[in-house]
Amino acid sequence: MINSKMDATITLGRGPEFLSKQEINLLTDQSETGLHHRCRNCALAVLNCGGPTTDTLELQKRYKDFQIEIKQAARGNLLVLRNAPETAFVDGNIISGLQEMLFAVLRDTVYPYLFGPSETSEQITNLVFGMLRNAELFDSNAESNLVICWGGHRINRNEYQYTKEVGHQLGLRNLDICTGCGAGAMKGPMKGATIGHAKQRRRGGRYIGISEHQIIAAESPNPIVNDLLIMPDIEKRLEAFVRLGHGIIVFPGGAGTAEEILYLLGILLHPDNEDLPLPLVFTGPESCQPYFEQVDRFIATTLGPDACRKYKLIINNPIMVAQEMKLGLQAVQKFRESSQLPQYFNWGLYIKEEFQHAFEPTHENMKKLEIHQDQPRHLLAANLRKAFSGIVCGNVKESGRIAIAQEGPYEIYGDLEIMHQLDELLEAFQNQGRMRPLESQGPATYRVVRKE
Repeated sequence: MINSKMDATITLGRGPEFLSKQEINLLTDQSETGLHHRCRNCALAVLNCGGPTTDTLELQKRYKDFQIEIKQAARGNLLVLRNAPETAFVDGNIISGLQEMLFAVLRDTVYPYLFGPSETSEQITNLVFGMLRNAELFDSNAESNLVICWGGHRINRNEYQYTKEVGHQLGLRNLDICTGCGAGAMKGPMKGATIGHAKQRRRGGRYIGISEHQIIAAESPNPIVNDLLIMPDIEKRLEAFVRLGHGIIVFPGGAGTAEEILYLLGILLHPDNEDLPLPLVFTGPESCQPYFEQVDRFIATTLGPDACRKYKLIINNPIMVAQEMKLGLQAVQKFRESSQLPQYFNWGLYIKEEFQHAFEPTHENMKKLEIHQDQPRHLLAANLRKAFSGIVCGNVKESGRIAIAQEGPYEIYGDLEIMHQLDELLEAFQNQGRMRPLESQGPATYRVVRKE
């Protein structure tokens, strides 16, 4: 039965087995400032991995009686689950991978609140570093071989098969994979890489998933992820990607993928990062040529030709993508060795505070975004990134969908030509099924307003 539920008591391990009283109090605090609600929702999403529904509001409704409790015991701490999805268990025992992800939920939910202030640029980067280290994602002996793969969860079968084949080619070259940990283009490269690694008899392949607490509560992680990290907000999630990874591949996606692209281009366009090697490839099957042409046109119109020179477009050629990435990673390794920079964390990347501070996509904040050409390219990219972040919030996150249901769609103001390109791009995403259409599943998420 898809609605069957189970109770279970689990001994905590891999980090959270020694939670302090302060940490337990934070995780079990059900007040508005407590972490219980966040912890519960993320835990439910993890347990729903592979479940019958991926809709966050439907999931919360179906399992409204789900409860999570942490208890102290003589030999560590116990995690008590009540009315959990039965699909998370096999013959009464929780699936090992989901158990590890539950531990990651506890670890990453409480860590930022014990870290201290994270207001300056340096403090924010130190928090990102601390969370990556706390999750044991650093390997001082590793080469530059971690490829970040971005792309949408709403992709068709042909696109999904293509992401798998690219992942397969990366795996054959002994490269590891890091994605946003969800479905679609976040799952395909991992699945393909497992086959490539198996063919090369490579043990210990890394399939890292980096999410954010509201995203993971709305989109369960895929089961291939063997290292899960849940960041406190989108900005820190994006910084974790670009500082941990050595190269980036972008597959077709919707507003979330556009946000990631604009974040990265905005950073790379800053003069301090001009000579920093970071291979970036856009790729998809033949059917995605029009998609990438439109994305390229949007970037050229808004950010200019310098931004377009930061990436390479390779259509329908997984082998060439993997070869290009392998060459790029070798250049990254040589650069970091010559610059005395570690391979496991990109300290050399300069990120302005505009890309680091959490953007709260309220209706008022979305209206105030500065989307015009009379500013440096990297700052325009930062503001466009925030616009897409708000659209993602309204499409995916529970808080955004509730706010839009109560107050109507977000309004985005900007220069005429930029708004025209933005409107066309978002309409194409909807027509291609890469984000929910305006007329489906409730009220519209946004409204583009053009300034003459």
